[in-house]
Formats: sequence, structure tokens, C-alpha cells
Amino acid sequence: MTLLSANELRLAYGHQTLLDGVTFAVAAGEKVGLVGRNGCGKTSLLKIIADENQADSGDISKRKTLRIGYLPQEFELDPALSIYDNIAAGAADVVEAISRYENGDGTETELDELLTLIEHADGWDLDARINSLSNALGTPPLETETGPLSGGEKRRVALCRALASQPDLLLLDEPTNHLDSESIRWLEDFLKTYQGAVIFVTHDRYFLNVIATRIIEISDGKAYSHPGNYTAFLESKAVRQGIAENAEKKRQKFLKDELQWVKAGVKARTTKSRSRLDAFYKVKDQDAPVKEGEMDLLIPPPPRLGNTIVELEDISITLGDRTLFRHLDLSLEEGQCTGIVGKNGVGKTTLLKICLAQLQPTSGTALLGKQVKVNYIDQSRMQLDGTGSLLDEISDGNEKINFGNETIGARAYLKRFLFSDDRINERVDLLSGGERARLMLAKVLKTGGNLIVLDEPTNDLDLQSLRMLEEALAAFPGTIICVSHDRYFLDRICDQIIAFEDDGVKVTPGNFSYYLEKRQARENAARAQATAASRQAKKRQAEKKEKPRKLTLAEAAELETLEDKVMTADEAVTALQERLSTPEVQTDHEQIPLVMAELDLAKKSADRLLNRWEFLEEIKANSPN
Repeated sequence: MTLLSANELRLAYGHQTLLDGVTFAVAAGEKVGLVGRNGCGKTSLLKIIADENQADSGDISKRKTLRIGYLPQEFELDPALSIYDNIAAGAADVVEAISRYENGDGTETELDELLTLIEHADGWDLDARINSLSNALGTPPLETETGPLSGGEKRRVALCRALASQPDLLLLDEPTNHLDSESIRWLEDFLKTYQGAVIFVTHDRYFLNVIATRIIEISDGKAYSHPGNYTAFLESKAVRQGIAENAEKKRQKFLKDELQWVKAGVKARTTKSRSRLDAFYKVKDQDAPVKEGEMDLLIPPPPRLGNTIVELEDISITLGDRTLFRHLDLSLEEGQCTGIVGKNGVGKTTLLKICLAQLQPTSGTALLGKQVKVNYIDQSRMQLDGTGSLLDEISDGNEKINFGNETIGARAYLKRFLFSDDRINERVDLLSGGERARLMLAKVLKTGGNLIVLDEPTNDLDLQSLRMLEEALAAFPGTIICVSHDRYFLDRICDQIIAFEDDGVKVTPGNFSYYLEKRQARENAARAQATAASRQAKKRQAEKKEKPRKLTLAEAAELETLEDKVMTADEAVTALQERLSTPEVQTDHEQIPLVMAELDLAKKSADRLLNRWEFLEEIKANSPN
């Protein structure tokens, strides 16, 4: 069933055309990822679908009674209301329908329609759903006033609000921004089983791979639809570009051959020659395929590092009455990239400040090497002055900039970061979030340094710019510290992970996927230990039971084989858990539900065998001699 269809949408701001005849349709249950360069029109398209903006021309058809939930990039919450009330506002139509239905407000037909809406939106469970969403996404307590919340906390509340009403169509603009890895994985699981359709914009490539059943790319004002997830999109796009390039080569060859004929002149204006001229000019007037520009990210060669870069020994930090972490040891090496991960508010940025000698630990010693030269991109991008032009920001208005130990042209340097000549004199405060992120990279990285510190560098960068940043950092011979929730980014550049977990800070060599593998192994070991403790407790309870009996011959024979069966079943569960966490499965949206179903059956089988083994063991232990 088609929920929504867009036909020939056009939108322009001044001389900049964002949408130029965009046409697509969305069916029930589809998960559509919108991708494209920053500023290409993705957010504008979502606003048009949500009726928050109007296209210059074209139309959108929606199924009657279609309910839409929307999380915009720039959202608004009522600061005077509690978190609960702001979330419930996302289901205002359901709340009103429940109130009217319970008060009998309406005719019998109207009450039937209200009941249909309530049941369709699962309205009777709204309170329970709000509590569940709040717990899963880690919002402050529901009774808390919204006004004093941080930007990240408000975004979590806004996401809860969009999800609470169980809409037929969810529109999500950068839903993973300001979410930690655990919350992102919860959101993935939620959306995979979500009954409604979803159109979402994100720069999280793993999220795109896991959730999307189709990718729509906005490029040069057009919409290109690609079935499948992000990996399938990259393969399909490569084929599409190859076809376009071959067509352009044929067009150029045709023009070259025909140009010789045109220059030679036509002796007689026959119908045949006029048709040939018409064909020439028709092909000549065709537009060549638009080539996508790529950010040419340059990092100056780092100066030499000494033997000491960052050395932390047995450090602990307490802020107010809260201890963020204890007894942490850390030593950074030249050429090493360290990723820092964990939930929001656990102390990741605090750890960065200790590493950079901006904050002293409560106990322990922290040492920053004397030869370390730091480049720091902070989370809030506040290092941009914002009052002048791009040229003022990057070079104080000069035409030359210092690039490491060299001098290069400021305009040419900005062009490498995809800022055209007509944008160089534009005011910084008018830039989009993605453009500010690119300008921040251009400003900070040009000064060189041998220790690059990045606090959430992937926020607001488009997918192409992310790839260029990853390649530049992977080739950087200095040292890198990076705080990020972007799992793909962490996998590509990191060779060490510092993870803030519930029971302390863990330092693990390898990339993020390797860290997750090790964490899964620790959780499996903890589960096995808990199972063993449960067995012992049940055994002690069995010892207190009265009227013991002996095993029958059949039960005794069964018990002899059960222990091996239990071990085999536990090994099968562990193998399926490890398989589920592999990139091959995580990037295949068809495999994930199959493996999860297989894992559920394996767990049930293991529990059944374990319960039977414990039951027979209790009888054996308590049977009279």
C-alpha cells in the first residue's frame, strides 16, 4: 500500500536550486534512507512532507488519515512543560481521542472512529510506551522540567516525542546525533521491528546498513532510488555513474565526428542535412553528468614527538559529589589512534581535558609531553568566531595562510574543503551545520600539530566528507584521540578503544568491532557465572526438601548424557551471539531477523536442558543411600 507519493517537486532559494523535479513514492513498512551532500535538500524535502514547508511546484499525495511523526534537526520543546508532557504532545491526537471517547463526546459513528484511531495507535498503552521510550533513550526523569535540559537531553526527549504516537510514517532528521552507542543500537532494534514506514536522514553508515530497505539519493536536484541498504546503494551508484560516464564518452565522440562535418559546410540544405544538423545541436545542448566534488582534506606533516605523549597513571576524577572514573592507566604512542566511547555524561570530554592538561585529576598523575603540539576540535564548534567571512575565519582576511611550515593561498585552500569563490566572503554565522564542520576542520588542521584531538567530529559531516576525513586520519603519522559514537568511523581509524562501561573504564586494543567482541565474551562469562551460582542456590534448596526419592533407571540413564547436551547447547548459544555481532550479519538486514530467531530457539533449548539437568541432579543429590 502506497502511503505517500511526491511528483515533480521543485524548490529553490535565490539562485540555488535544491529540488528539480523530485519524484518518488513510499509504501507501508518501508525504511527509506535519504542521503546526499550537505545542503542538497534532504532536510527541506522532509519539511515539505511534514507540511512545515511548501515546494515551489509539484505535489504530494498522502493516504487518507495518514499519521506522521517528525523529528526535525531544529526542533522545539515547550520549556515550561515537563518531559512527560512534551513527549505526550507528540501523540496529541491520541490523547484527545482517548479523552473524547471516555467522555462519550460525539455521535456513535464518531465514537467508533475515535476507538479505531486509539486502537490503531495503541493508545491504551501510551503511558507505558512513554515510560519505556524514556528509559531506553536515557532521558532525565519524566517529571523534570524541560527548560534547563542540555541540547543532547532535549534531542532525546524530541526523539521520544516522535516515536510515542506510533505514526504510520516516521520522518527522522539525524536521529542518532547526541545518542551514545547503546541508545543507537536500541533505536536500530526498535525501527527494525517498527510496523510503520520510516524516512530518515543520517550520516551513520552502520545505521543505514541495518535499517534501510531502500536508499534515495538527492543529487543535483534529482532523486535516485536504489533498493537495499547502504552497501547495495554504493554498488548501484557505481554502476549508475559508470553508465553515465560511458554515455558521456559516446556523446563527446559523436560531437567530435559531427563537428568536422558541420565545419566542412553543407553544400545543399537538404532535408537530410538539416536533420543531421538538428541532431548535432540537440546532442550538443545536452548537459554532461555532474561530477561530485570531494573534500581534499590536507593535514600538514606533524613535528617530531618525544618519548612521552600522554601518560596517565592511576588517575581518578571527582566533580562535585560524583566520581566519573577511578584508577585509570593510559599511555599514548606515536601513530596510535585512540577512540573514546560511552554514554553521554559519563566523563569522555573530561578525560580529554585531563589528557590535554586542561584539568587536573583528583588523584593520580597526568603528564602531557613537552614536544606535543595539539590540534583540538571541540564538540560545540565554539572555536569559530562566526562574526566575519570564511576568509576572515581562516586567515584573518589575508590571501595567504600558514600551512604547517609552509605558506599557501587561502582561497585555494578553502576550495579544497568545497567552498567555492562565491561563498568565501559569506558570513560564517550563515553557514549550515555541515559547512561549519568543514570550516572547523579547515581552520584547525592547517596549523599542523602532532596530536589531533577530535570531540564528535562526525556530527554534521556528509558521507563523502566523512570518508575523506577517515582517509586523512588513517594516513596521519602523528597521534589521534577521538570521541565519537560513529561505529563505522571508529572501526576505520582506531587501533585502541577506551570504553566507559557501567563497572568502570576499559582500555582495549583494536577497533570498535573488536572491543564489542571482547565485551560480548565478558558478558557471556558473567552469564555463565550467574548460571553456576543459580545452580548452587537451587542445589542448596533441594537439600532442604523432605521425602527424597531415588532416580529411576531411565532418569539415571538420561542424566548421564544431559551434562554434555547442556554444554553443547550453551556453545550453540554463544556461537550464534558471536555470529549476530559480526559485520557480515549486522550489514545484512535480511540475515539479522533470521539469526535472532535462531538464537531465540537455541536459548530456549539450552534453558530447557539446563532445567531438566538441575531437576535430576537435585533428585540424585537428595536420594537416600
